[in-house]
Amino acid sequence: MHTEEVQRQLRHLTDRAEITDLLNRYLRSLDHGVLDDEWARAFHTEDVTAEMPVGTVHGRDAVLDRVRRGMALFDRTVHFGTNDVIDIDGDRAAVRGAQLSTHVLADGSDDVFVSAGHTETELVRTADGWRISATALRIVWTRGNPPRLPAEFAPAAV
Repeated sequence: MHTEEVQRQLRHLTDRAEITDLLNRYLRSLDHGVLDDEWARAFHTEDVTAEMPVGTVHGRDAVLDRVRRGMALFDRTVHFGTNDVIDIDGDRAAVRGAQLSTHVLADGSDDVFVSAGHTETELVRTADGWRISATALRIVWTRGNPPRLPAEFAPAAV
């Protein structure tokens, strides 16, 4: 095997590991609740678009606001991501996967709401490493009662 081919394969494997790590750290970060500007920069490009069950938003600040307000509806959460299929093309990547999310409502009821769906994530390589440039979570099924959304939490348009 030629040195060039070994370097190409090593780059591909390194990219896959970095992308997998970023997506795993993102899901774990939702469960720890430190959602600030540093969090947003660590995971998203400035012009990110995020399609979430509570609406689609555009821009890193809008994603931060929507995630922060959405996670405030829950007292405790556990998010699982799995079955990622990663396609890398130079400095861009597309990931399709599955997500299972368990939420304990913050309304004092201690009720549990579970959702499962498919994820589609686009990433770009930046000077700071891989970042999410677009993401979509499409829920396939739920169990339990979802949280009651406050009126000011109406979905934002892109």
